[in-house]
Amino acid sequence: MFVNRESELAFLNALITRRRPGPAQLVLVYGRRRVGKTVLLLTWAQRSGLPFIYWAAEKEPAALQRRKLYARILGVSIPQAPLFASWAEFWDAAAAVLKGRRRILILDELPYAAEADSAMLSALQHAWDQHFKESDLIIVLCGSHVRVMETLLMHQSPLFGRMTGQWLLQPLDFPALAHFFPNWSLEERIALYGMVGGVPAYLEWLDPERSLVANVWEIMLAPGTMFVAEPQFLLYDEVREPQTYLAILKAIGRGNHTLNDISNASLVGKAHLSAYLSTLQSLRLVERRLPATIPPARRRKSRQGRYHFTDPYFRFYFRFIDPYLAYLPAESSAMREGIRQGLRAFVGQTAFEELAQTWLRKQGWAGRLPFEPDAVGSHWSRHVQVDAVAVNWQTHDLLLGECKWTEAPIDRRVMRELVEKKTSKVLKDMGVLGDDWRVHYVFFARRGFTDAARAYAETHGAMLVDLPLLEAGLR
Repeated sequence: MFVNRESELAFLNALITRRRPGPAQLVLVYGRRRVGKTVLLLTWAQRSGLPFIYWAAEKEPAALQRRKLYARILGVSIPQAPLFASWAEFWDAAAAVLKGRRRILILDELPYAAEADSAMLSALQHAWDQHFKESDLIIVLCGSHVRVMETLLMHQSPLFGRMTGQWLLQPLDFPALAHFFPNWSLEERIALYGMVGGVPAYLEWLDPERSLVANVWEIMLAPGTMFVAEPQFLLYDEVREPQTYLAILKAIGRGNHTLNDISNASLVGKAHLSAYLSTLQSLRLVERRLPATIPPARRRKSRQGRYHFTDPYFRFYFRFIDPYLAYLPAESSAMREGIRQGLRAFVGQTAFEELAQTWLRKQGWAGRLPFEPDAVGSHWSRHVQVDAVAVNWQTHDLLLGECKWTEAPIDRRVMRELVEKKTSKVLKDMGVLGDDWRVHYVFFARRGFTDAARAYAETHGAMLVDLPLLEAGLR
């Protein structure tokens, strides 16, 4: 299913009419596996009205890669295409065919070609400079190895300075899940978002005609399913020493988020741990979070950073599946019981809080908050934790919010806890005087609010956000 890629299509469509720096375009489109790069590019190319050539490199000798690509360019079978001794020779021949009319050339899984022949990128650079820069050709370079693709933009890359555009393709936003699962309840979609995020392939592996629970038991956790194999498959394809990275991910999945805790749980020394974590961050699997209440000047040197999964499925997998993996299928009942007992709290602490923070960002951009936030996130310290926070350092405005993914409505006690107890602790952590700051409040509830809570919120000017209002604000 192809949905919610309007911004990406607008970027790609602009390439067709763009005349600066020239009609020829050399563009990078990259992103993690399963995120929908190939579908996006093929959909765009098919809708463009231009002739296009699509080729995906495979893990095979460079000579065979060149032969297959030339066969695509000529539109002939592979045995009919000639062999080329080098990429330089290939591009000289290809240029004679490709130049002369407006068309699109998509080179997918480019890192496999660069890995098979280290001269591939420099040959492409010479081909661009000598043949294509002044042509009408649109070349799109695509790949799933995020770190490798980003090195193409760096100074040491042969292609440095040649790119005319780049796009890092992200997973789909939460509203897109309604297109995949139109008959599911909003609660089910939020829970699913906490488990697999917005990766299109994962969403398509599931069955919209079954319930969330049925999908978890019968598809996600079925023997031999891709869901169980996926994290290790992705990791082994991206890094050396995958076992060390797995140990670190297991540690994070079991609730260790500081450098000390991750080091102790994974048995990876802190002297080397930062480098491994940096790689996981570059792969968009892990991120270092800071409290939103730390001023910009102190953020770089802050020691309050905590490492969390960026990828929702990795978070779900290492929390609920990996601990039982070595014992499956014998321990499948124990794993299911762990999911039954822990899923509600997991969704509340992950997807619901993150969607609430996204709601704050969108409302802030739209001018629907009491102020425009400089930062949105959460707050934590030894003394207090707040689920959703927005702050403006210039106007001295602070918004504090609580998120409750509980079976019961939010009552007045929850609101009093935030307003009358947590607020002063947050201001103290920030090192500011309460009299100098305006504090606002917001509450996000799965099951709504009691009458007493609504009355208390009204006296304090607090915003109340139930699930329909949350969904509307995320569109």
